[in-house]
Amino acid sequence: MANFLPPSDLPELERFEHPLATRYASKAMVRLLSPLYRQRVWRRLWIALAESEREMGLPVSEGQIAELRATQDAVDLEAIAHHESALRHDVMAAIHAWGDQAPHARPIIHLGATSCFVTDNGDLLICQEALQLLRRRLLDVMAALAKFAEEWRDQPTLGFTHFQPAQPTTVGKRATLWLQDLLLDLDDLDHIIATTPVRGLKGTTGTQASFLELFNGDGAKVAALEKRFCAKVGFEAIPVSGQTATRKLEDRIGQVLCGIAASASKFACDLRLLQHLKEVEEPFETKQIGSSAMPYKRNPMRSERINSLARFVLGLMPSSYQTSATQWMERTLDDSAHRRLTISQGLLAVDAILVLFRNVATGLVVNPKMIEARLMGELPFMAAEVLLMEAVKRGGDRQDLHEKFRVAALEAGRRIKQEGRSNELLSLLAADPAWAMDEAELLKLLDAKRFTGRAAEQVSEFLAGPVKAALKDHRAADEEAVRV
Repeated sequence: MANFLPPSDLPELERFEHPLATRYASKAMVRLLSPLYRQRVWRRLWIALAESEREMGLPVSEGQIAELRATQDAVDLEAIAHHESALRHDVMAAIHAWGDQAPHARPIIHLGATSCFVTDNGDLLICQEALQLLRRRLLDVMAALAKFAEEWRDQPTLGFTHFQPAQPTTVGKRATLWLQDLLLDLDDLDHIIATTPVRGLKGTTGTQASFLELFNGDGAKVAALEKRFCAKVGFEAIPVSGQTATRKLEDRIGQVLCGIAASASKFACDLRLLQHLKEVEEPFETKQIGSSAMPYKRNPMRSERINSLARFVLGLMPSSYQTSATQWMERTLDDSAHRRLTISQGLLAVDAILVLFRNVATGLVVNPKMIEARLMGELPFMAAEVLLMEAVKRGGDRQDLHEKFRVAALEAGRRIKQEGRSNELLSLLAADPAWAMDEAELLKLLDAKRFTGRAAEQVSEFLAGPVKAALKDHRAADEEAVRV
């Protein structure tokens, strides 16, 4: 087999760039999950710990804390990597690298803490920031869909059940179905943001024994120390833990990510079907190429990408549950590599999904003539009751007319499917004197809005009620909201 690789001494062969970070997710989310930001969060936690310990009377000086503050942002990733190559421990490497920068404070960095003090607390804090970013993105999508639903609230369109023609609805009403799913996701997201705790100060196996030693056995001071620390980081501590906080916290975050991914994927599937019907399409740029071989193609590539990314997110959850299900006693380390992959990739992928979702939702193209043509091709069949009632008013026999409609409808259906003709049901009915109406009179009865029920009113009520309430504090997601 031919070897297409150039000589192995080329440096570009030694690097792998993750597509989620380089191709799909936003800069804001990538920054949040970057090694640099993670190290800065760790240092923020160590400073909060040192400040709390000083306030509780432990031998931590203001000068030491000042030195930590002065060097907080001066993270040297190369120095950390150098220490880790020797120590084989990421947290100790970070401590030693910071100690080199802040030698006066070196003795009190990480005082009383275990590695999970920074890894667990840090990951949960980063997740909180990431979820807040996703919340703003979710509201962006909802605002775009709300605008679309309002604009097309009363545009009749053929409904589909089992992707078979069904009772008409409206384009706007269909959009509210997408919005309803996102509202439920927003509720779940808000619940997770409001209720996810940090690990707090729990010590090596969760017993707080190291902190109890620092305070000479005074448990009340240990509890007060944790309370001070949590006030500084802005979150409550989980009541109990082993060495690690329960991994079910990440399962809960994953559930919300999967919910958003599923809702977005449902939208994307619907849009791909609608684009096939040429009724509603995703945006298409002026110079965009749909196919290298078929220049006429206008493929729904953004919706397909949403489906693809959502499939990836949904695939993360089973392994996440495997991790929480197989933790031994107070902790094992078989979760570490897995968590580095699943948490970050799930957040990056959902961020990418919502960025795409907003892009598509703000540029949806509606083709009313295609919608009307397809609706009118099916509406004569669905108008049976309306036509029957009008013919009865004109003196017809309901039972006889029902049979005549059935026979004519079957014949019209046969001509459509076997001869490729348009729907000729109205002309077949008009040719029968029993209906006492010509084709023009029959056609007048087929006002599409007559068959959409309260769809338009439902749209208005839904947008004015729960959607408006959800969007009351909406502000567009800021790409530069995260400073590293």
